[in-house]
Amino acid sequence: MELGIGIGWRPEIADGIEALSGIDWVEAVAENLCADHLPDSLLRLRERGVRVVPHGVALGLGGADRPDAARLASLAARAELLGAPLVTEHIAFVRAGGPLTASPRLEAGHLLPVPRTWDALEVLCENVRIAQDSLPAPLALENIAALITWPGEELTEGQFLAELVERTGVRLLIDVANLHTNHVNLGHDPAKALDELPVEAIAYVHVAGGVERNGVWHDTHAHPVTAPVLEVLAELRSRVDPPGVLLERDDAFPPVAELAGELDAIRATLRQSAGPAGPPRTPRGGEDGAVARASAAPPGSSEGHAAAVPGPPGAGDRAAAPVPDGTRDRTAVAQAALLSALVAGAPAPEGFDHRRLRVQSRALAAKRADVVAKVAPELPEILGEGYRPAFLAYTGSRPMSGGYRRDALDFAEHVLIAGGPADPAARRRLTSWWQDRSGARPPRLATRLVRAARAALVGR
Repeated sequence: MELGIGIGWRPEIADGIEALSGIDWVEAVAENLCADHLPDSLLRLRERGVRVVPHGVALGLGGADRPDAARLASLAARAELLGAPLVTEHIAFVRAGGPLTASPRLEAGHLLPVPRTWDALEVLCENVRIAQDSLPAPLALENIAALITWPGEELTEGQFLAELVERTGVRLLIDVANLHTNHVNLGHDPAKALDELPVEAIAYVHVAGGVERNGVWHDTHAHPVTAPVLEVLAELRSRVDPPGVLLERDDAFPPVAELAGELDAIRATLRQSAGPAGPPRTPRGGEDGAVARASAAPPGSSEGHAAAVPGPPGAGDRAAAPVPDGTRDRTAVAQAALLSALVAGAPAPEGFDHRRLRVQSRALAAKRADVVAKVAPELPEILGEGYRPAFLAYTGSRPMSGGYRRDALDFAEHVLIAGGPADPAARRRLTSWWQDRSGARPPRLATRLVRAARAALVGR
């Protein structure tokens, strides 16, 4: 399926996207769309023949739990509404804890890497099959950017993706900016990953900007696309002609003319880097591919010799054995330990780089603050310059256990119970804001305390 050149649709730049020339398709974050109606901008684009692909961020297919049925149904409804040619998600986990570990459920609010181990692969593959059976369109999965790596990994990124495709027939969404991020942060070679993964399974490609700070690359989607990222795109294009390439931008939106310039740079890179006609430059069926798969095979498997090369997407549609007993439990314990260290102040699990864990922890807290400010802009307006330090202090003692809107309410409740804000007018506004949005539910102790505080405030 040919997609062409696309751009990530965001409400902040919807008018500009409609004005851009040469846009064949757009991608919209699925969780930001209503299940029963589309924004007028997307309706107009569809009327012009522009395809819209829903891009999910909340399933957590790499998590230890099986996919949540309600989340899958919600994603399927949006794909149906859009008439989408495919649906995309990420190879990541986004929450941990819960029944499998008999511990509180924690939300990362971010895409976290799964360990590239045979256990994690078994869990991921079963979760992918469940998702495939629930969605009305083919599924493609994206490689993610990472600040941390798991100890004791058994496969490279390319080998992990190749195994995933062979076992499930899932398509791939390759983000070349994420390959560059992992090169800077983890020392992974983008060219090696491209050599090992099944490029014939690529559904489309992401290109995005980022920034380097203190030797760490941050995949911000809020900065221009850099030359090194375009170089990775060129590496990919020299191997395969991807069906689609899309520019992502999520924040700090520049003038539309700058986005047009980045799209032109992407087109030029694809045009100048085209490899010779015919099969990919490094066929996975060649000697190197066989050796790589043989060395990656789990001990005792039948793949210890020159294994068969995975076929095209769909080759994995055979009956699959269930995940072995204990595999999900082991995965759940490991992911809960990591997420607890990142968001709840728990000790770092053995084998992780403690400095990198601190970087990741700070990044998660900063993202929480930024997203809450977007979904509840009244909070930074009411609290002024005190919003960000207050929110970052709050994250140190209150891990996120629901979505960002729930997080905003819990933060406001936390501030009020602590006696803030100091300004009486701001305190009245924050109390009123919280009450208007807290919804009808049995009052918890914290709620009763807030109401008592409000009553005392009104009586002053």
